Amino acid sequence: MFRTNLPETTMLTSWIEPSERAWVRTRLLALATLILALFAFRDALLELVRRWTTQEEYGHGFLIPLITAWLLWSRREALRRCIGRPSWAGVALVAVALAMHFIGQLSAIFLFSQLAFIVTLFGIALAFGGFSLFRAAFWPIAFLVFAIPLPYFIDAALSLQLQLISSRLGVFLIRLLDIPVLLDGNIVDLGVYKLQVVDACSGLRYLFPLLSLSFFAAYIFRAPLWQRVVVLLSCAPITVIMNGFRIALIGVTVDRWGAQMAEGALHFFEGWVIFVACATLLAAEMYVLSRLSGHAFSLSLPENSGINDSSVHRPALQLRSRPLAACLSLVFLLLLASPLVAHRPENIPARSRFLTFPGALEGWQGRPSVLEPEVEQTLALDDYILSDYAAPGGEPVNLYVAYYASQRMGESPHSPLVCIPGSGWLITHFQRTRLDADHPFNRAIVERNGLRQLVYYWYDERGRQIANEYISKTYLLYDALTLNRSDGALVRLTTIIRPSEFESDADARLQLFINALMPQLKQYLATSKSSQNS
Repeated sequence: MFRTNLPETTMLTSWIEPSERAWVRTRLLALATLILALFAFRDALLELVRRWTTQEEYGHGFLIPLITAWLLWSRREALRRCIGRPSWAGVALVAVALAMHFIGQLSAIFLFSQLAFIVTLFGIALAFGGFSLFRAAFWPIAFLVFAIPLPYFIDAALSLQLQLISSRLGVFLIRLLDIPVLLDGNIVDLGVYKLQVVDACSGLRYLFPLLSLSFFAAYIFRAPLWQRVVVLLSCAPITVIMNGFRIALIGVTVDRWGAQMAEGALHFFEGWVIFVACATLLAAEMYVLSRLSGHAFSLSLPENSGINDSSVHRPALQLRSRPLAACLSLVFLLLLASPLVAHRPENIPARSRFLTFPGALEGWQGRPSVLEPEVEQTLALDDYILSDYAAPGGEPVNLYVAYYASQRMGESPHSPLVCIPGSGWLITHFQRTRLDADHPFNRAIVERNGLRQLVYYWYDERGRQIANEYISKTYLLYDALTLNRSDGALVRLTTIIRPSEFESDADARLQLFINALMPQLKQYLATSKSSQNS
């Protein structure tokens, strides 16, 4: 038998070194794919940072990636033991993410692109370490979802509903203490003081951070699955209850010490005070659940996520880097193709500019005005008209139309549900209705400092008059794919409701103005060959 004179250690080294070099190359390939993904999704990620900076309810977003990184780093040894057979399913996930990103670019809904980045991270985990690593890293990566803000139109609708719920709960608690109070829409009338439950009082600034905290708490809570689900789902009722309690506390303050104390109490029980109270209730809930199940209250990171270590840690399988190479190629393709999709020439139809819009409409005389430069820059619109039209001896109607030639890069009409409260107005009544079968619109009554206004608004999307923001976005995606168009506009009409007149009088005034407006407006808003109404 042939025998070698090489020492045993030399033979072992000659077998290990190529494997180690291949293993290093595999890890570098995974790192390169991750870095390339950051560049490919940079526009969507930068939009995240902008929302975190400008919206208080999403300010906690800066912490989410740091917590995810800490979770992965803290469990690095467990994750290393979970590395198994690379899976081509990771390549399929990255391909799905690529399609989501293109849909996000075409529809101007950044949510698709931001979720696509997380899907890409899941794909990289699958291509690097297979399903065993995917399961071990799933929840830390999924935690990144809580860093993604909701689209503005969903945000506004949710805020409005939370305002109503918080107002009703607060008034209910005040009445339990035999304090006289009236509720008019979102206005809590305490007689000597009127509390306007606006966006800042809706509870969103507590709900979103608390939702992230409850997810994290459920992840580290060592308890049965059903208890962890309860912890996660309880954040919404806790937020609503605490916000209603805050409103009730202000009512008690006004009743006991006068209206001058309300503002101080209002500001004191904002922000961190309410959030800490909500977090304390969440911790108390977890403690009670532990005691009910007979277990000691324990918080810790999972040890092995249920992974069977005997089926993983196969060095021979770790060297297969083809799925990772395929992922890298797809992400590189995304990086190259993304600007082509985002900046490809659109079909922008010809239209008249609002500079030539008539100053008189069937007896209505207009007085044009302009937006503040800062506002115009923020709205990023392509054309607009802002003018007050009045009939002889009648109240004026403010006409505002914002036109966008393209909505692909995120510039789109701002929902009045966001802008109206942002201007200090309180929406006391809102409904979606129709003038006729072909003209749906949104009707809102707003109030500020005793002044009431009636607002009509709708979206004009390539010839379709649409009231529903969700349907508007759906048609935006459809037309971007089928017509290569994403132009659209917001049409808003506003008139004052005088104390001496009924709401029906203001309705009649706006509807009369619409009859004079629509024949002229059509040539200033590009239409579609197959117009539909929603």
